[in-house]
Amino acid sequence: MFVLERETFSSRLGFILISAGCAIGLGNVWRFPYITGLYGGASFVLMYLCFLLLLGLPIMVAEFSVGRASQRSAAKSFDVLEPKGTKWHLYKYGAIAGNVLLMMFYTTVSGWMFYYLYKMAVGGFVGLDANGVGAIFGNLLADPVTMTGNMLLVVITGFSVCYMGVQKGVERITKNMMACLLVLIIVLAANSVMLPNSEAGLRYYLLPDFSKITQEAVFAAMGQAFFTLSLGIGAMAIFGSYIKKEQSLTGESMYIMALDTFVAITSGLIIFPACMSFGVNPGGGPGLLFITLPNVFNSMSGGQFWGSLFFLFMLFAALSTVIAVFENIICMISELTEWDRKKTIHVCAVAITLLSMPCVLGFNLWSGFQPLGPGTCVLDLEDFFVSNNLLPLGSLVYLAFCTSRYGWGWDNFIKEADTGNGVKFPKWIRGYVTYVLPLIVIYIFAMGYKAIFFK
Repeated sequence: MFVLERETFSSRLGFILISAGCAIGLGNVWRFPYITGLYGGASFVLMYLCFLLLLGLPIMVAEFSVGRASQRSAAKSFDVLEPKGTKWHLYKYGAIAGNVLLMMFYTTVSGWMFYYLYKMAVGGFVGLDANGVGAIFGNLLADPVTMTGNMLLVVITGFSVCYMGVQKGVERITKNMMACLLVLIIVLAANSVMLPNSEAGLRYYLLPDFSKITQEAVFAAMGQAFFTLSLGIGAMAIFGSYIKKEQSLTGESMYIMALDTFVAITSGLIIFPACMSFGVNPGGGPGLLFITLPNVFNSMSGGQFWGSLFFLFMLFAALSTVIAVFENIICMISELTEWDRKKTIHVCAVAITLLSMPCVLGFNLWSGFQPLGPGTCVLDLEDFFVSNNLLPLGSLVYLAFCTSRYGWGWDNFIKEADTGNGVKFPKWIRGYVTYVLPLIVIYIFAMGYKAIFFK
C-alpha cells in the first residue's frame, strides 16, 4: 500500500500565516473596499463581520477538522473518514476541479501584478493621465506574448517554492512573504491617511450610513463573508492535515479570519483616502486597481515609490494564494497517483501552464468568445464555475459530512475540532450548523445564479 511521506508545519505561526495567505487574495484589496463604500461603510463592515462568524467560521472549522483527522488532502480525506459503503469520497473530483479551475485564471491575474510592479518601479506610468494608464492596461491584455510570459513567471515562482518542500519552501517563504505583506499594508495605509484632504475618504469608508442597508447590501455582506475564505474545495483542509493537535481548530480559524479581515479593511484605508485626496472617483473591479490607483500614485509626492510598494504588496497577496493552492494540488495529485513530490510538481507545472492559456487568450485572440453574455470572457466563465458552483456546493458537502449520521458525524467532528488548547466549538449551535447554515449556503448559491442569468 502506498503511504505518502507527509511533512508537517514546524510552527503554529506557520500554519496560521499560510492558511491566512490562502484566504487573503486580490479580491480582498479591490472588491472588499469598493463594496464597503457602496453599501454603507462601517455599517456594511459590521454586517460582514457578523456573517463571517456565522457563515465562514463553522465551514472553516469543518474543513480543518476533516484534514487533521484524516491526515490527507481532499483527494483522500473522505476515503479515510467516511462510513463503509458510502460515496462521500466522490467529492474529491469536485475539490480537485475547484483548485485547478481557480489556478486557470488566478495565475493570469497574478501575472498582472508582476507587470505592474515592473512598470511602476521603472517609471512607466510617470506623466500619464487615466487614459494613458488605461491604454497600458489595454495593451497588456491585447498582447498574448506578454500575458503568457507573466503567467509563466507566476507558475514557475509558485511551483519552485513548493519544490523545496512544506517546511523549507511553502512554510518558510510564505511566512516571510506574509510578514512583509502586513508591514507593507500598514505603511501604505498610514501614508494614505496622512495625505491632504484624506478625511473625505475616511468618512466615505468608515462612517456608517444605515440608509444603505438594503436587502442587496445584506446579500453582498453575506456573499463577501462566504467567498473571501475560499471554502468548500479543500483549500483549507490540506493545511489541517499538516498541523498537530496542540491547538483547537476553532481558535486557529478565528486567528486566520482576523488576519484576512484586517488586510481587507486596511486595504480600504489605502485606497479611499488616496482617491479622495486627489479627487479621483474610486471605481470598482479591475479599473480601480489597474487604472485608477496608478493615476492616483502619479499625482502623489513620491508616487513612484509608494506605487511600487503597493504593487509589491499586491504581488505578495497574489503569490501567497498561488503557493497555497499549488501545494494543495500537488498533495491531491500525489495521493491519487502515488507519484513522488518532484514528479507531481513537474507534471502539474506543465498542466497548469497549458490550462491557463484559455484565460490568457480570452483577452486577445479569443476575445470574441463571450460565454456569459456581452463583455464577458473566459476568466468570467472559470470564475463562475468556482465561485458560484464549487465553493457553495463543496461547503454543503463539508457541512453535511461533519453533521450527518450518514457521514463522519457530529460527535467525531466535535472531538477533532476541540482537541487541543484554545477556543472550543460551541455545541449549542448544532441545530444551526446542521439545518440553518446549509439553507443559507443554498440561498447564496441561488442568488449567485440570479445575479448572472436574471439581471
